[in-house]
Amino acid sequence: MTKKLHTSQALVDVSQQLIESGLNKGTSGNVSVRCDNGFLVTPSGLNVADMTADSMVYMQIDGQHTADKKPSSEWQFHRDILQSRPEVNAVIHTHSMFATTVACLHKDIPPFHYMIAVAGGDSIRCAPYALFGTQALSGHALTAIKDRKACLLANHGMIAIGADLDEAFAIAVEVENLCEQYWRLLQITPEPPLLSADEMREVFQQFQGYGNWNS
Repeated sequence: MTKKLHTSQALVDVSQQLIESGLNKGTSGNVSVRCDNGFLVTPSGLNVADMTADSMVYMQIDGQHTADKKPSSEWQFHRDILQSRPEVNAVIHTHSMFATTVACLHKDIPPFHYMIAVAGGDSIRCAPYALFGTQALSGHALTAIKDRKACLLANHGMIAIGADLDEAFAIAVEVENLCEQYWRLLQITPEPPLLSADEMREVFQQFQGYGNWNS
């Protein structure tokens, strides 16, 4: 099996995982992975149940792609993240329930729980709203995810990134879990107690060399 075909199948597999885990439904969300001198991205408007390895779209950094295939409308932020972050090889975008709910409040996720650190900082930023599939959205996403492994997109959803698809998927799962916890806290109080900057620094030190969350 060629590298490109193997990578295409990995995209199909993780897209199915996103559906099975409830992080995406129907045709929502998209996934990309670095491949050769460009990247592979899921196609536009195709139900995951109908996806095959051949459905994946290979794109060059300049945006060119196979003429008979239509890439996800969000390909710009996939391309821009992969281009600006050489340590990143996979990008996952979801419309998961709780991440999207909090994103619709235009709220950053503050350090209410130490596991916020899995996203690479002491908060999970929410990018300002921009129309889907635009360069403006990509610009907002790049700013929000700077020095982070995840961000929210206002009135839209979530982006999670990683060194590979497994890491990006694990981060997406954890961010959704954190968003659900934060949403539940907001039902009790609009200002839950937060961990301090010193306490979060201790978390990062503890995470060094610890499982999948080694930063």
